[in-house]
Amino acid sequence: MSDRSHALPAPEGEYVETSRFGGLSILCAAVAVAGLAIGLVGAIVQPAQFAFSFLFAFAFYFTLCAGCFFWTIVHHATDAEWSVVVRRQLENIASLLAVLALFFITVLVLRHHLYEWMNIPPGRDEVLDAKRAYLNWHFFLARAIFFFAFFIIASQLLRRLSIRQDKDGNPRFTILMRKVSFISLPLFALCLTFGACDWLMSLNYKWFSTMWGVYIFAGAAGSSMSLLVLVITALRKAGYLEGVVTLEHYHIMGKWMLAFSVFWAYIGFSQYMLIWYANMPEETQYFLARNTESWWWLSLLLVIGRFFGPFAILLLQGIKKRPEQLCMVAAWILCMQMLDMYVIILPALHGTGVHVSIWDFVPLISIGATLAFVYLRIVGGTSVFPVRDPRLIESINLKN
Repeated sequence: MSDRSHALPAPEGEYVETSRFGGLSILCAAVAVAGLAIGLVGAIVQPAQFAFSFLFAFAFYFTLCAGCFFWTIVHHATDAEWSVVVRRQLENIASLLAVLALFFITVLVLRHHLYEWMNIPPGRDEVLDAKRAYLNWHFFLARAIFFFAFFIIASQLLRRLSIRQDKDGNPRFTILMRKVSFISLPLFALCLTFGACDWLMSLNYKWFSTMWGVYIFAGAAGSSMSLLVLVITALRKAGYLEGVVTLEHYHIMGKWMLAFSVFWAYIGFSQYMLIWYANMPEETQYFLARNTESWWWLSLLLVIGRFFGPFAILLLQGIKKRPEQLCMVAAWILCMQMLDMYVIILPALHGTGVHVSIWDFVPLISIGATLAFVYLRIVGGTSVFPVRDPRLIESINLKN
């Protein structure tokens, strides 16, 4: 730690006054309850459509929360300074994985509408029989329990250690969080990869891609950094984090958004190119379905909107140091992440073309409102930034 960090006083903690957002919190709760009630009707009236729409919403929010958890463990594992002032919000969002675990119960209940392999008895399909050791209900459930147990325990532990450090600034907590993060990194890669294969790729059990987990990770990391930009800006607009989060931090967040826009495109193109070059029917069927009729236009919009647009804009340094403009790009990337999950999931139900249903929006709104309500409830319980982190002063005085 530099001598300058000892010379400058650490800022006092800032706490969100939950009463200021009481109306918004009540609105989110009302929308969540209404949406879940309407969703129950959808599950009864159109169970197949609702199942796919619910999985689409779940996958979108899961990638955002899992991405924030990833940035948290990378922060500790690399001993990063720049992200100290924004880490608490990463921790808050990552803790919402516990809420998503409850929503996943709905996916389990509706599993027979989603996963065809669960409805085919042994001996009917040679391809499926060759995968039975992995694709079976009991192992599927056990893996899901393990995945969520890891995400919940690790994210909650990191957040609680961080909060405990706020009280006395003991550097022992920094070391503990680093140890937890070192253990969490390989487990994160394992759980996200196999979770993506179980919940998304197995929608078509005959298709496979060895790059699938990395593709989902790339989208999760880029979209979660975009979400962080929006959350931090909202807090600054409300009067918090002034003088703590600076334009230098926005500059770095913008660079990460750019980096993962490129990485997402690289992984997506590599996956497409290798499958196209090999031209094996069991591999090409995924892209053939998404190049059919109206799905082609959404796939084209995804390629242009997720890579070419953000890439060209985020190359400009001035954009990355203008919060309002960077927020517009961040919101657009979130929309593209949503579109990505839609194009991944819904063609498994509507293979001949896009068929937009009201049930595509109900779970998206109800789950989002629930997560927003829980976030508003927990954000006021701690300082909006880690007030006793040993690297706080270096982070505030960041220059890049």
